[in-house]
Amino acid sequence: MINNSNIFLSSLNNVHSGRIPFWFMRQAGRYLPEYREVRKNFRNFLEFCYTPEAACEVTLQPIARYGMSAAIIFSDILVIPDALGAKVDFIEGTGPVLEPVLDISKLSRNNFSEKLNPVYEAIKLTRKSLHDDTSLIGFCGLPWTLACYMVEGKGSRDFASVRRAAFTKKQFFLKLIDLLTEAVIDHSIAQIEAGAQAIQLFDSWAGVLSEQEFFDYSIIPSKKITSAIKEKYPNIPIIGFPRMGGSKIIDYARESGADCVSFDGSISLDYAKNELQKYVVVQGNLDPILLAEDKKEAGLQAKKIIGTLGDKPFVFNLAHGILPHTPPENVAFICDIIKNYS
Repeated sequence: MINNSNIFLSSLNNVHSGRIPFWFMRQAGRYLPEYREVRKNFRNFLEFCYTPEAACEVTLQPIARYGMSAAIIFSDILVIPDALGAKVDFIEGTGPVLEPVLDISKLSRNNFSEKLNPVYEAIKLTRKSLHDDTSLIGFCGLPWTLACYMVEGKGSRDFASVRRAAFTKKQFFLKLIDLLTEAVIDHSIAQIEAGAQAIQLFDSWAGVLSEQEFFDYSIIPSKKITSAIKEKYPNIPIIGFPRMGGSKIIDYARESGADCVSFDGSISLDYAKNELQKYVVVQGNLDPILLAEDKKEAGLQAKKIIGTLGDKPFVFNLAHGILPHTPPENVAFICDIIKNYS
């Protein structure tokens, strides 16, 4: 049963509370001085993610500062490849670097849950520290995006080599997608059992896919994952985010099984209102660059987003994560607008 004061879960269940729930992707991050104070105690980013007390502390920091409607557990999408046995590292100024996976037999789910147990402990600690009116979100990267990093070994502008592998090494690639699909299901369910009340599925690189690839590698795995989660936990809402999907996002909304679809600047607000909201609750889509650079313009855009979408159940968020150089006062300014919007 949903707590009547929990406007985030109410909205995800398609119930309009009359208020606008909000949270921001990467709301626990380097733009906060209190985050940087905790981060400096860890030389390795994954060690930071795998320390439950520290992960809990930074998850709670933006809630204490801004009063968001939901917290998202501090972790990373690449904990899944790490737990499967891929070699994952994070290099300052470069980002994630992986040893490219060329042989799927080197990956295994044998110790998967044990490796990720610190994430579940962090969720348990965080849930105990949150009030009932503040939700806790767990998350995973979706198989296509995880495969991008695992095959390429790093970030890329278009992941052309990964798309090429999907054609030239199709049997290997499909086996990798299947393995990642099962891992995402396992990790999502374990987060729910630890106390997560919603799951966000990130397909950060869905935008590089053609229409057929988008169906094969984003929609189909998403549908398998949402179906498996819903079979066990039918009341847990799922948010899908096929980033930069453009007009293909409507197919995701219709077919992925997600309760809510997060959208970015690749579609218009009118399209989100007139098309997406027919099928799902929507979440979005303030430009994080605008938030970082011009709080006055960001405030005007925030009011336009709410004015366009807020007459139906809706979750306010960004088009992607908060940028590291964003002034905290800019975030506070937008939070106040959302809370006081009438």
